[in-house]
Amino acid sequence: MTSAGSIVNISSTAGLQGYANIGAYVASKWGLRGLTKTAALELGPLGIRANLIHPGPIRTPMIDGLKDVAAAQPIARVGEPAEVSAMLLFLLADATYSTGHEFIIDGGAVVGQILNVPEN
Repeated sequence: MTSAGSIVNISSTAGLQGYANIGAYVASKWGLRGLTKTAALELGPLGIRANLIHPGPIRTPMIDGLKDVAAAQPIARVGEPAEVSAMLLFLLADATYSTGHEFIIDGGAVVGQILNVPEN
């Protein structure tokens, strides 16, 4: 079946883990997970795919003023909007057999943190 369309919702790493003091934001991002999976189930038979992107720290006004926001993640830099756009375009045009899935673009932020612990 040819794809009739593609929905790509944009969440955040706040849809994958909790963050203190921004409960409403975190809840809205977790809600997008369920909404995307439900859309995939309901719209898939019509040829419409639904996927979700979870960006981490991306160079936008939202993170202005946050210091060292990416320092402890495996790729220790802030992502660029063009990197999120590239994933979005991939999901819209090329990921024709993916639906109901979550794609993370965060420099490894939710994998864990690199700590500078002295070796024994």
